[in-house]
Amino acid sequence: MWDELRTRVEQALDDYLVTDSACPDRLNSSLRYSVQAGGKRLRPLLVLLSCEACGGEIEAAVPAAVAIELIHTYSLIHDDLPAMDNDDLRRGRPTNHRQFDEATAILAGDGLLTLAFEILARDVHPPEVAVSCVLDLSAAAGITGMVGGQMADLQGERPELRDSNSDESGQKSDQSAAVDQLESIHRRKTGRLLRSALTMGARIARAEADTVDLMDHFGKCVGLAFQIADDLLDFTGDAARMGKAVRKDAESGKLTYPGLLGVEESRRRAEHLIEEARCSIAPLGDRGQQLDALARFVLERDH
Repeated sequence: MWDELRTRVEQALDDYLVTDSACPDRLNSSLRYSVQAGGKRLRPLLVLLSCEACGGEIEAAVPAAVAIELIHTYSLIHDDLPAMDNDDLRRGRPTNHRQFDEATAILAGDGLLTLAFEILARDVHPPEVAVSCVLDLSAAAGITGMVGGQMADLQGERPELRDSNSDESGQKSDQSAAVDQLESIHRRKTGRLLRSALTMGARIARAEADTVDLMDHFGKCVGLAFQIADDLLDFTGDAARMGKAVRKDAESGKLTYPGLLGVEESRRRAEHLIEEARCSIAPLGDRGQQLDALARFVLERDH
């Protein structure tokens, strides 16, 4: 359904990763290795479809779509590092630090992060929209968004990283508090970036403030549902289709939705969130059909 848009995103990613001689060949190879490893390209699709649903031109949103995919890829490279999740496989291939080395992987992530904001600042127009997109994406990726969520996730796994005045260990005996803690982590770690995909698309389309808010709410619901679905796939999925190790979270004692609530209740929560997301974009009418379909895909995907 979205193959044409994915092809456009892939072409744009390839174009933006053409670097000059000032970028060392090894670094360039590392950047391209992870960016071109495939994936669903969900975040850039959300940018493009949000822009279209809000009455904008898809082509105008391509730089923002590329930028958010570069941020996502940088986060995967860093998450896979030995100091973080210590993974050996990503999208069916050796992780970046296994294919190259840890130092190169760290620098590749740093390079993708900074390139994303260079693209937004230079290629999103007019300048005031570029500024609003830079603010959106930097907040989503930063210390109160994705990075903060990753820190909280690590603290949940590793007692030695918790703040001295934290009572998280006591909360974990209480299922309701543990679910609240898990939701707080994932609204930042995963959901915040998905929300910014929707709001950037709306801003590029020059949507009214209430429409941007509508997109933000859609993103909140889809982002959390996506993470619940991801936890379910880790719990029940197939490593060959996933392209990475499965059941690792459960085996390490990490907080997950199926681990806390069971498979059926986790599915029920994800379904409720997707229904809420779909209802939230009902005012868009036919213009929201593609976003509606993408929300349903979040539940139906098997990898």
